[in-house]
Amino acid sequence: MKRYTGVFAAALAALTLLAPCSSAASGEPYESYNYDNWGDAIPSQAGYTADRAVSGFDLGVGAFSDPGDIFFDDEGVLYITDTGNNRIIAADSSLEKVIKVYDRFTMPDGSETTLNKPMGVFVSAENGFIYIADSDNSRVLISDKEGNVQSEITKPESEVYDQKRTFLPQRVIADKGGNVYVVLGNITTGAAMFAPDGSFSGFYGANRVEPTAKIIGNYIKSIFMSDEKKAHRTRTVPSGITSFDIDGDFIFTCTASGTQTTDTVKKLNAAGRNIFANMELTFGDYTPMYDTSRNKVLSPSIVDIDVSEDGCINCLDFTTGRVFQYDEDCNLLFITGTIAKQTGGFDHVAAVESRGSELYVLDSMKDTITVFRETSFGSIVHEAAALHNAGYYEEALGPWQEVLKRDGNYNRAYVGVASALLRQGDYKGAMKYAKLADAGDIYNKAFEGRRREFLKENFPVIAAVIVLAAGALIVRGRLKKRHRAVTHKGEEEQQS
Repeated sequence: MKRYTGVFAAALAALTLLAPCSSAASGEPYESYNYDNWGDAIPSQAGYTADRAVSGFDLGVGAFSDPGDIFFDDEGVLYITDTGNNRIIAADSSLEKVIKVYDRFTMPDGSETTLNKPMGVFVSAENGFIYIADSDNSRVLISDKEGNVQSEITKPESEVYDQKRTFLPQRVIADKGGNVYVVLGNITTGAAMFAPDGSFSGFYGANRVEPTAKIIGNYIKSIFMSDEKKAHRTRTVPSGITSFDIDGDFIFTCTASGTQTTDTVKKLNAAGRNIFANMELTFGDYTPMYDTSRNKVLSPSIVDIDVSEDGCINCLDFTTGRVFQYDEDCNLLFITGTIAKQTGGFDHVAAVESRGSELYVLDSMKDTITVFRETSFGSIVHEAAALHNAGYYEEALGPWQEVLKRDGNYNRAYVGVASALLRQGDYKGAMKYAKLADAGDIYNKAFEGRRREFLKENFPVIAAVIVLAAGALIVRGRLKKRHRAVTHKGEEEQQS
């Protein structure tokens, strides 16, 4: 549901921080809110609270400089791309000590190499290799955890890749099969994909062009253009991928374009097809934020995406400095963070990562990583959502009801309760909660179930009524037939 009316009202809700609620009591620099089924911002319980902010000084490695990315490996080690200092920092899961600083690497021939403005980092659970988007060296460096380079990926010598384009890696991931995907800073045709041997396979997951009225009009005009005019016309290109994350067999991508709403967040299968393509989804605030200082509407700009262990999708919005967390069906769960100087607020968000019940947000201007811990309310919501998404609707009923006890405005819980009651056969209850959640599909199913239930309960009465009605129709028909026969006989006697 995309709502772009009431800009000032939504801005007031976002910037003046709604009404007092629990997050204020916990010392957050913002008020927690969510959206109701009409798309209006309403106060809500906080799912996360800021625990602490960690700097390079706290880790004993000096100040970070414009850090660009963070990534947890499967052993709980956090890798930080300290972009301005040309190094990768590996810290323990508690962010209390540094395990290793990667600022020099050994090439296969024994020579030494260094990084130049590394932008992204990824560690494969399959082979344990560290993949580094070494941007200003125009390469992806693949190293073991001792700093020994296994291979590097550079600009493809392929007809598919425009040789006039530079090779500027921004983000990198690898799948189970060893295929490497690279987001390039100047490419809008998708992520560059490389086979395990480093050969270029083509582009993957390109965004679609936003189908605006202007674009549609230009397309219609082009039908009647000459070939010469077509060759010189301005072409419309989609926004490029900004960042991505991998979860099992799926790759989730995001784009930071503030003007494009198509393909803001995508879930791609192995063939590059977007699972979200035909779903009406909104990521970020429903209504763009209004900046009074610049007299400008600021649309969501999703700069990073993370998929947590339980399938939750965390979208980091540069515009508001917030993490918008969704369950695997893209139902909004929580909104965390803001633009602010205090802990829990940000200047320039760059990356988001999750581990267990915690969220980690990197600020490239404050040069810190803020750790958010899950609240008790957040824990109950996550338990209920996990059970629901796994198909255990009835088991999720209790947690969803507890959620509503704590926050009667939490729309997702009404959907969960309605689904559970539908599964239990409580159709009247399911209809009630589905109506409150504006969940039309669930309401229709419950209505059908209630209708069948009503027919079953009242079948003897209904059958008796049908029999009586049928008998009455038969008697009435016979009486009419007899009446017509008598009338016809009388007419014949008169004529004779």
